[in-house]
Formats: sequence, structure tokens, C-alpha cells
Amino acid sequence: MAKKASFDRAAEDTGNIVALEHVNLTVTDQITATDFYVTGLGLTRDPYLNTASHNMWVNVGRSQFHLPSRSPQQVLRGRIGLVMPDLDRLAKRLESVKKNLKGTKFKFGPAKNGTRKRNDAIDIICPWGNRMRCHAAGTKFGPMALGIPYLEFDVPRGAAKGIAKFYREIYGADSRFSSRDGAPAAFVPVGYRQELIFRETKAKLPKYDGHHIQIYIADFSGPHTKLLERGLITEETNPFQYRVVDIVDVDSGKKLFQVEHEVRSMTHPLYARSFVNRDPEQSLRDFVPGHEDRSWALPLAS
Repeated sequence: MAKKASFDRAAEDTGNIVALEHVNLTVTDQITATDFYVTGLGLTRDPYLNTASHNMWVNVGRSQFHLPSRSPQQVLRGRIGLVMPDLDRLAKRLESVKKNLKGTKFKFGPAKNGTRKRNDAIDIICPWGNRMRCHAAGTKFGPMALGIPYLEFDVPRGAAKGIAKFYREIYGADSRFSSRDGAPAAFVPVGYRQELIFRETKAKLPKYDGHHIQIYIADFSGPHTKLLERGLITEETNPFQYRVVDIVDVDSGKKLFQVEHEVRSMTHPLYARSFVNRDPEQSLRDFVPGHEDRSWALPLAS
């Protein structure tokens, strides 16, 4: 018999949702999107899919932004969390695109906790008003050096506990309700070092504008059956995918929040596709062969 392990096995559980792959936000034009997402943030346009001028997929570690050109633009009600390898270099890149993004909603600065500035994150507002918080790699997201560790949604007061139960009972997620880091919130693991956060707010929320997220799940048919019984399936896309918009109280059926979920199986042809991530510090002036790519993970400790 093997010696009893001293590891915390539960710490490695992810629940039924195995990955948050992309966030889809419409933009008004691809030139502005390129200036912000590629030049400013230093991310990488996917070289293989959606290379036309009407849509852009942008790689960020093992996740993506999908940015189709369509009016009106979409704004996530909350905040998008990002991990970046170097915040000082990020700030320089963002400074370099200020002129091109003049007249948009773009701005950035040190993140704040209340009125106090933090030195491990940068808050950004994209040209269309999406709020982002870029964290330094190596802080609290394990080995992630580049990626989307969380999406934090603003939800009505009293909704978070029901949202946590919805994900737990419908999707089989290891979700929980707590007041960690502030107001009451639902925390939903959606893959390795990734989570959805639904934090309650007193503020009036704007009307849902149709932005969506995409997740992969292991038990594909189980949640589908439960969602279908409640009349929540909005699109039967193909054998590998369906869509859902409403998050409801599982007992009463009351609508708690809306955000479209593009739900895919692990047999989907795009599951675990490798994403190219470039090193944005490479330039014609200081190019070094063999360093064109960037890993999504931190290097091993020596």
C-alpha cells in the first residue's frame, strides 16, 4: 500500500467546467481594436482563424478575445481580469497608443483598493468602455504568466447566492458563495486558475447588450438536460455546442442575471487548440532570433 499522501487533493479540483476559452465583445472597427489589443496590451492576433477585416480573434495565453466589428459595441458589466508578464512594459505600450486612441474611452493607471494605489496591477478602460485589471505575473494566479484568470460581473443585490447554486446544481461547478474581497459574491471555477465572479452591487446595471463567454465542460449532456427542462437553451448550435443566456434561481425559476454562455463539449474540434502568443518586446531594433514566442506560463524556478 502506498504511503498516505500529504497533498491537498481538493485544491486541484476544477469541477465540471474545464476551461474558459473566450470572451466575445463587439467593437466598432478593427483598426482601433488592433491599436489597443495588439499594440497596447501586447497580445497576438490568431494567425489561423478569422483573419478577415470584419472579425479578430486575439490570443491571451490559453484564452482569447473575440472581437467582431458590429454596432453598437458591447461592454461587459463588470471587469475583465488579465495577467501580464511585465507591468512596466505594459504601461509603456499603453502610453504609446494614447495618441491613436484619443477621442475614445481609453485610459489607464495604477489599480486602486478604495483610494489607495496598488503596485501589482494596472486598471484599464478599453476604447469602448470595458474595464480591465491587469495583474503582475507571479502574484496570486499560480504559474500563469499571460491569460484571463477571471471575469468579474456586477450583479443585483441578493443574486449571488442563487447564482452560486445555479452553477453548482446545473453545471456541476464547485461554486461557492462568500464575501471574499468585498461585497457578497458567487465564485465559480471555470478551469485551471480561472473563475467567474458574480459580485453584488447597489449600482444600477445597464441593460444586457449580448456579449458572451465560452466555456468547455466535461459532462456535456447532463447540464443540457437540466437546462432544457427549464426552457433555458437558446440555441442548439451543433452536436458539440449549445447556448444559454439566463441564470436563474433553481428553485423558483426567477431570473437572476443574463450573460450568454457558449457551451462546448470536450469533443469540440477547437478544444485544446494551441494558441500562438508572441513576445511584444521584439522589434526591428533589438530583435533576437528564437525569442519571438511567449509562454503562457512562468518559467520553472532554478
